[in-house]
Amino acid sequence: MALPASSWTGAKGGPPFFAYSTNYLIDLEAGIIVDVEASAVSKAAEVDATKTMIDRVEEKFEIKPERLVGDTNYGSAAMLGWLVDEKKIAPHTHVADKTERDDGTLSRSDFQWDEQANEYRCPEGKALRSDWRPFKNPRDRITKADTIIYRSRISDCISCPNKDRCCPNTTFRKIARSIHEKARDVARDIGKTDAFKESCRQRKCSLRI
Repeated sequence: MALPASSWTGAKGGPPFFAYSTNYLIDLEAGIIVDVEASAVSKAAEVDATKTMIDRVEEKFEIKPERLVGDTNYGSAAMLGWLVDEKKIAPHTHVADKTERDDGTLSRSDFQWDEQANEYRCPEGKALRSDWRPFKNPRDRITKADTIIYRSRISDCISCPNKDRCCPNTTFRKIARSIHEKARDVARDIGKTDAFKESCRQRKCSLRI
């Protein structure tokens, strides 16, 4: 009989079956399992289970972690936004980032972000902005993927010497910036620290518990 948290799943090429994930919230310093939550076998369900455990432990025991250590599954923009902005928990996880290109064209990291001006600057110094087009409501700029699109001007790109490396197949360049980008930057900065390396070491040890 399938458990309530079970879902129909299966390994690629193998037979389907009912299964569930057992998610643990572990105090890495003490090596103690603090909470357990079953979930369906999916990345989204596992993240939701983690939120449930964190909220439950805080409510029941008045304990809240200072950091969350996990794999890239916990480095989605929405999860990082929840950790940093809502829970004030330091994310010790790799950021899930698909903005880097491997086809020889410029990646988003090649563009300079200007927080005060709310714009990106390309290597040639031209602006990419989200307000080139009028919007009745600022919320209209936010896509279903919780991003804001920053666009360059066609007139800036058409004669640009870097066009073939930037937007060879379009008349302008666009960059999608997550509404949780500040939280993503927090995680990126933590990922450069010795504390992050220690968290990774502790997590590997915890998997043997």
